[in-house]
Amino acid sequence: MDIEIGEVGSAGLLPESLLVDLPEIDAQHEEIFNRIESLKSACFESTLTPIDEFESLLAYFAFHFATEERLADAVGLDFVDHARIHAETLALLRKALDELIRSGRDAHSFLRYCEYWFERHISEDDRLSFGVLSSADLDPVSGLTQGPGPFCSAQA
Repeated sequence: MDIEIGEVGSAGLLPESLLVDLPEIDAQHEEIFNRIESLKSACFESTLTPIDEFESLLAYFAFHFATEERLADAVGLDFVDHARIHAETLALLRKALDELIRSGRDAHSFLRYCEYWFERHISEDDRLSFGVLSSADLDPVSGLTQGPGPFCSAQA
């Protein structure tokens, strides 16, 4: 599976109010919104549901959540509750996608839910958890902190 990271603002789907000021995370947030929009368009233009693209969306969610967890671990954030939200969400989305595949239920409802959940998650959970950091705190290559300095603990 090919997982690519786009640039923030390439399609303008990530509102400024949802930026967490960590370029890697913001780019991944943008990419998820782009993928959801692309799937919406594909579903409106055809009666066939592109299951492989839905699977790719879930894989990208998992990739993104792993990135957040890696960065949180690198700076010592208490991320246990946030990581639990990620795991529960992936399980819920997997169950909903399996139901969509089995029953042919409305793909648009699934995508609307993904979009709503993700926007809320960024605004309420990610901004709280990553609000103690700034892009200056992390080395863009390693993802590790760039200097001494205590970091607050944040929970989802």
